Amino acid sequence: MKAPVAALHGLLYNLTRWTGAWRSNMLTQFRVLGCVLAAAYVALPPRAVADPEHCHGVDFDMKRPLVVSRVTAPSRVYFVHGADENSSCPSDAPACRRPDYLVPGDLVLTGKTQPPYVCAAYQSPLARNQDWTNGWLPASSLAPVAPSPAPKDSDWAGEWVHPGGSITIAKAGGGVLKVDGLQTYPALLNVHTGVLNANVRPAQSMIAFNDDGSTPFDQGTEGDCLVRMQRIGPWLAVEDNGACGGAMVTFTGLYRRK
Repeated sequence: MKAPVAALHGLLYNLTRWTGAWRSNMLTQFRVLGCVLAAAYVALPPRAVADPEHCHGVDFDMKRPLVVSRVTAPSRVYFVHGADENSSCPSDAPACRRPDYLVPGDLVLTGKTQPPYVCAAYQSPLARNQDWTNGWLPASSLAPVAPSPAPKDSDWAGEWVHPGGSITIAKAGGGVLKVDGLQTYPALLNVHTGVLNANVRPAQSMIAFNDDGSTPFDQGTEGDCLVRMQRIGPWLAVEDNGACGGAMVTFTGLYRRK
């Protein structure tokens, strides 16, 4: 009887060790997931939710092109919490102030308003990581930046880079531009990608296309890849509706010429 008992003890011992290792591994994964979720408000692409009290990025509006604004305040401008985080916010109360801030000259994407605040999304076009800072900013600290009134084909052409991806615009003849883009998003377990491949003719100082450009932008429907581009100073401002690639992939942002 000693041998079976010893074998049983050994089996129980190994099972206990395996269970302990499994629990430790699971706890580690939960801790990592918790850290990821805690940082989500600065890591998510600039995509808003329908609730007007929420500001987790700017929304896409087919009828209204993206607005880029410049910080005009003389000193730091701090983001503030919204009502979804604190029922007394947004306001200038100390409890509403967040630690993250912008400095004079920074460019942000701006969307819906909750006077006297505006929802903004910030990502440096010179950054290497795809982190976004989204939240409410005092509208009085910002001024809209007018896009270039009539860009030439040569103003569009070139390779434009952005954290996580790039867009190449080339002349295709007859006033048509060929747009190719690749964007990636490092998800928790793999990498999601998005691709642009369209031929489009600029109009009203803007490049706007639906999927490959064969269907007019204003005839787009939910699920189509809808993209608009504007020249803002030295930058290429791009926005999409979040349907141009895998989950969390977006081409939205400010691009610089490579």
